Amino acid sequence: MKLEGSCHCGSVRFSCKAYAPVPYMHCYCSICRKTAGGGGYAINLGAYAESLKVEGREHLAVYQAVIHDEHGDTRTSSGQRHFCRLCGSALWLYDPTWPELVHPHASAIDTPLSEAPERVHIQLDSKASWVPAPEGPHDAHFPEYPDESLREWHRRHGLLDD
Repeated sequence: MKLEGSCHCGSVRFSCKAYAPVPYMHCYCSICRKTAGGGGYAINLGAYAESLKVEGREHLAVYQAVIHDEHGDTRTSSGQRHFCRLCGSALWLYDPTWPELVHPHASAIDTPLSEAPERVHIQLDSKASWVPAPEGPHDAHFPEYPDESLREWHRRHGLLDD
Protein backbone atom coordinates (compact mmCIF):
# COMPACT_ATOMS: atom_id res chain seq x y z
CA MET A 1 0.00 0.00 0.00
CA LYS A 2 1.32 3.44 -0.87
CA LEU A 3 1.29 5.82 2.09
CA GLU A 4 1.45 9.58 1.73
CA GLY A 5 2.26 11.82 4.67
CA SER A 6 3.20 15.33 5.63
CA CYS A 7 4.13 17.57 8.51
CA HIS A 8 1.64 20.00 10.04
CA CYS A 9 2.90 23.08 8.17
CA GLY A 10 3.14 21.22 4.83
CA SER A 11 6.82 21.96 4.25
CA VAL A 12 7.71 18.25 4.22
CA ARG A 13 5.73 15.70 2.24
CA PHE A 14 6.67 12.07 1.82
CA SER A 15 5.48 8.79 0.41
CA CYS A 16 6.51 5.18 0.85
CA LYS A 17 5.29 1.69 0.16
CA ALA A 18 4.06 0.06 3.36
CA TYR A 19 4.20 -3.67 3.88
CA ALA A 20 2.44 -3.27 7.24
CA PRO A 21 -0.01 -0.36 6.88
CA VAL A 22 -2.35 -1.01 9.81
CA PRO A 23 -1.57 1.10 12.88
CA TYR A 24 -1.75 -1.17 15.89
CA MET A 25 1.28 -0.82 18.15
CA HIS A 26 1.08 2.04 20.63
CA CYS A 27 4.57 2.71 22.00
CA TYR A 28 4.68 4.41 25.41
CA CYS A 29 8.49 4.60 25.71
CA SER A 30 9.75 7.95 26.91
CA ILE A 31 11.38 8.70 23.56
CA CYS A 32 8.22 8.13 21.47
CA ARG A 33 6.02 9.72 24.11
CA LYS A 34 8.08 12.89 24.31
CA THR A 35 9.01 13.29 20.64
CA ALA A 36 5.80 12.25 18.89
CA GLY A 37 2.98 11.16 21.14
CA GLY A 38 0.32 13.70 21.94
CA GLY A 39 -1.70 10.83 23.39
CA GLY A 40 1.27 9.70 25.43
CA TYR A 41 2.41 7.24 22.77
CA ALA A 42 3.43 7.00 19.12
CA ILE A 43 2.26 4.52 16.50
CA ASN A 44 4.77 3.45 13.87
CA LEU A 45 4.00 1.67 10.62
CA GLY A 46 6.29 -0.56 8.57
CA ALA A 47 7.46 0.44 5.10
CA TYR A 48 10.28 -0.25 2.66
CA ALA A 49 13.13 2.26 3.03
CA GLU A 50 13.99 2.12 -0.68
CA SER A 51 10.48 3.38 -1.50
CA LEU A 52 10.73 6.55 0.63
CA LYS A 53 10.35 9.71 -1.46
CA VAL A 54 10.66 13.11 0.25
CA GLU A 55 9.74 16.63 -0.86
CA GLY A 56 11.07 19.44 1.32
CA ARG A 57 14.08 17.49 2.56
CA GLU A 58 15.80 20.79 3.40
CA HIS A 59 13.24 21.25 6.19
CA LEU A 60 14.05 17.90 7.84
CA ALA A 61 16.00 17.45 11.02
CA VAL A 62 17.04 14.22 12.72
CA TYR A 63 17.07 13.42 16.42
CA GLN A 64 18.98 10.48 17.89
CA ALA A 65 18.01 9.91 21.50
CA VAL A 66 20.49 9.47 24.29
CA ILE A 67 19.53 6.33 26.19
CA HIS A 68 20.33 5.89 29.88
CA ASP A 69 20.55 2.36 31.25
CA GLU A 70 19.90 1.13 34.79
CA HIS A 71 23.63 1.47 35.63
CA GLY A 72 23.78 5.14 34.70
CA ASP A 73 25.62 4.50 31.44
CA THR A 74 24.49 6.28 28.26
CA ARG A 75 24.57 5.54 24.57
CA THR A 76 23.19 7.22 21.48
CA SER A 77 20.30 5.38 19.87
CA SER A 78 20.87 4.17 16.32
CA GLY A 79 17.26 5.17 15.58
CA GLN A 80 17.07 8.35 13.52
CA ARG A 81 13.82 10.20 14.23
CA HIS A 82 13.03 12.51 11.33
CA PHE A 83 10.93 15.59 11.98
CA CYS A 84 10.10 18.93 10.37
CA ARG A 85 12.44 21.60 11.71
CA LEU A 86 9.79 24.27 11.05
CA CYS A 87 6.73 22.87 12.86
CA GLY A 88 8.25 20.00 14.87
CA SER A 89 6.03 17.24 13.44
CA ALA A 90 7.43 13.75 13.96
CA LEU A 91 7.45 11.99 10.56
CA TRP A 92 9.34 8.69 10.54
CA LEU A 93 12.03 6.64 12.18
CA TYR A 94 14.90 5.02 10.29
CA ASP A 95 17.37 2.72 12.00
CA PRO A 96 20.43 1.49 10.06
CA THR A 97 20.28 -1.72 12.10
CA TRP A 98 17.40 -2.64 9.72
CA PRO A 99 18.42 -0.74 6.55
CA GLU A 100 15.56 -2.12 4.45
CA LEU A 101 12.88 -0.58 6.70
CA VAL A 102 11.50 2.84 7.55
CA HIS A 103 8.79 3.42 10.16
CA PRO A 104 6.44 6.31 9.39
CA HIS A 105 4.45 7.71 12.30
CA ALA A 106 0.77 6.96 11.74
CA SER A 107 0.02 10.48 13.01
CA ALA A 108 1.85 11.95 9.97
CA ILE A 109 0.03 9.84 7.38
CA ASP A 110 -2.58 11.54 5.19
CA THR A 111 -3.68 8.33 3.42
CA PRO A 112 -6.74 6.78 5.09
CA LEU A 113 -5.65 3.84 7.27
CA SER A 114 -7.65 0.81 8.36
CA GLU A 115 -8.62 0.34 11.96
CA ALA A 116 -6.58 -2.36 13.65
CA PRO A 117 -8.32 -5.57 14.75
CA GLU A 118 -6.15 -5.48 17.87
CA ARG A 119 -4.18 -2.74 19.64
CA VAL A 120 -0.82 -3.67 21.11
CA HIS A 121 0.42 -1.42 23.90
CA ILE A 122 4.21 -1.67 24.33
CA GLN A 123 6.83 -0.20 26.65
CA LEU A 124 4.25 0.19 29.40
CA ASP A 125 7.05 0.23 31.98
CA SER A 126 7.83 3.71 30.57
CA LYS A 127 4.25 4.97 30.41
CA ALA A 128 3.51 8.32 32.02
CA SER A 129 1.21 7.96 35.03
CA TRP A 130 -1.39 10.30 33.52
CA VAL A 131 -1.76 8.23 30.33
CA PRO A 132 -4.42 5.50 30.37
CA ALA A 133 -3.72 2.29 28.45
CA PRO A 134 -7.09 0.97 27.22
CA GLU A 135 -7.96 -2.49 28.51
CA GLY A 136 -10.55 -4.03 26.24
CA PRO A 137 -10.97 -7.41 24.58
CA HIS A 138 -8.81 -6.24 21.65
CA ASP A 139 -5.97 -4.72 23.69
CA ALA A 140 -2.71 -6.56 24.40
CA HIS A 141 -0.24 -5.17 26.95
CA PHE A 142 3.55 -5.56 27.21
CA PRO A 143 5.95 -4.04 29.75
CA GLU A 144 8.59 -3.84 26.99
CA TYR A 145 8.44 -5.38 23.48
CA PRO A 146 6.34 -8.38 22.38
CA ASP A 147 8.09 -11.37 20.81
CA GLU A 148 5.90 -11.04 17.70
CA SER A 149 7.31 -8.77 14.96
CA LEU A 150 5.39 -6.12 13.05
CA ARG A 151 5.29 -8.41 10.00
CA GLU A 152 4.22 -11.46 12.03
CA TRP A 153 1.36 -9.50 13.64
CA HIS A 154 0.07 -8.34 10.24
CA ARG A 155 0.39 -11.88 8.87
CA ARG A 156 -1.50 -13.37 11.84
CA HIS A 157 -4.37 -10.97 11.21
CA GLY A 158 -4.46 -11.71 7.46
CA LEU A 159 -3.29 -8.19 6.56
CA LEU A 160 -0.29 -9.05 4.35
CA ASP A 161 -0.27 -10.06 0.70
CA ASP A 162 2.94 -12.11 0.94
